[in-house]
Amino acid sequence: GIGDFYYAPPSGYLALCTKNLPDATVIPSEHFETILYTGTGSEHEISSLNFQPDFAWIRERPNVSNHYLYDSVRGATKVVYSDGTYAEQTDAQSLKSFDSDGYTLGTNTGVNQSSTAYVSWNWKANGSGSSNTDGSINTTKTSANVNSGFSISAYIGTGSAATIGHGLSKSPEMVIVKRRDGTGEWEVYHSGNTSEPETEHIRLSGTAATSDNANYWNDTAPTSSVFTVGTDGYVNASSGTYVAYCFHDVSNYSKF
Repeated sequence: GIGDFYYAPPSGYLALCTKNLPDATVIPSEHFETILYTGTGSEHEISSLNFQPDFAWIRERPNVSNHYLYDSVRGATKVVYSDGTYAEQTDAQSLKSFDSDGYTLGTNTGVNQSSTAYVSWNWKANGSGSSNTDGSINTTKTSANVNSGFSISAYIGTGSAATIGHGLSKSPEMVIVKRRDGTGEWEVYHSGNTSEPETEHIRLSGTAATSDNANYWNDTAPTSSVFTVGTDGYVNASSGTYVAYCFHDVSNYSKF
């Protein structure tokens, strides 16, 4: 930064300086951030993010507690718990709204107990989303951040093997599905799960080992436009409502 280089760079080369680096496709802090905060016990605004979050995962740190998950596709106040099989609940005093630089919390002690420490992981998707028609099931809403390789989809099951559009430009390396309208396990597809990951499923909400069962992913790997579900009620019961979170690698940003 003192001045120009004494010798000109050789033909075909550039000087070693930041202005000659390629523009970053994804600036991490504009797509994902972790926040540590202390609860107040009264309405509390979290406003330190560099983006409007679309997925917030909140956990109390010093005490035994649930994991509280919210997203903009299902809507604020709609909570699911990744450590259990509970159906989606509506709680007007938990995460009350997604804001331009964070969100507003109510008085629910799971996310905002006075003087209690919390951690919050926050992802940017693409707002509340719209229907994706790439699969045999049209999603009710899909919110996809193509640059950062993350999407949220809500869909209604059919009970028959089906494909669902995820809105991304590459095949997801991880897909997490949760039934919303009834109790059900959190089912996970992961590209690193055994030599044939499309035949396997593993659960966030339990301690069982990974197992082979075609009823979850129909023994079919995700593609650049869709992921596949089988007939199991945890991922595709007739008229059941679901949320799916999809992720893939992005160079210099994320790795799965």
